[in-house]
Amino acid sequence: MPQPSIRSFFDPATSTVTHVVSCPVTRRAAIVDPVLDYDPKSGRTSTASADEVITHVRSEGLTVDWLLETHAHADHLSAAPYLQRALGGKIAIGKHIAQVQQVFRKVFHDEGIPVDGQPFDQLFRDGDRFTIGELPVHVMHTPGHTPACITYVVEGSEGWDAFIGDTLFMPDYGSARCDFPGGDASTLYRSVRALLSLPASTRLHLCHDYPPTDASGRPLRAPHWVCTVAEQRAANVHLHDGVAEADFVAMRQARDAKLAMPVLLLPSIQVNVRAGQLPAPESNGQRYLKIPLDVL
Repeated sequence: MPQPSIRSFFDPATSTVTHVVSCPVTRRAAIVDPVLDYDPKSGRTSTASADEVITHVRSEGLTVDWLLETHAHADHLSAAPYLQRALGGKIAIGKHIAQVQQVFRKVFHDEGIPVDGQPFDQLFRDGDRFTIGELPVHVMHTPGHTPACITYVVEGSEGWDAFIGDTLFMPDYGSARCDFPGGDASTLYRSVRALLSLPASTRLHLCHDYPPTDASGRPLRAPHWVCTVAEQRAANVHLHDGVAEADFVAMRQARDAKLAMPVLLLPSIQVNVRAGQLPAPESNGQRYLKIPLDVL
């Protein structure tokens, strides 16, 4: 089998990484966790980040078969529908997205949010297999951050590449929060142990990076989004080898209790549970996002 070609794009506004994975033999490709630019102050969307991906795909002569979401993101809007219109491909996510849709249909009191996995084109189950050209891919259900998180493991001639979403971050930053609806720290611990049971040389491709900063707020390193299973097992500040489940759960719950909600949580989640589709225009032709009020 060939070795995948991987090109990653970092969006500094959301600290999100979009990955383009392609088969060098067939030129077939998948795009993982694409970003639609969104200004929360104005409610304005734009496509600069997605257009970079389109330029790369076209310049490399790639054919996109898959637009892969690792979960329904709470920190950026998905550009999957925009990319699908430009490049084709099926929009896919884990089957447990239906559970997430059910929760947020109630949160937003919005009957326009489906509860059966639509309008995603493909719902993957744990253990499912598919291909990107001649590259075999298998799916791991890795919940904890959300119930629907999945990991895509791509097999290549020089080892495996796993696209793990928010499950883990770089070793110096740790692990995903678990306080969103359906999140659970014990479940995340077990998902991470499953990920870290992959071969030590497996490359883990992250969805975000948040470089540590000094006392004045300056980053101590450049953004980075690839590490190995071995590096995570040795040095992850939350989940290195030897950390017991009970200790991790206590740490994660205490940490999550102090975290602010992501800036784009409310706009992004009601778009992303719709596979990135914006709400339908109302009678005046305008689209609207809903903001539930927490009134004191």
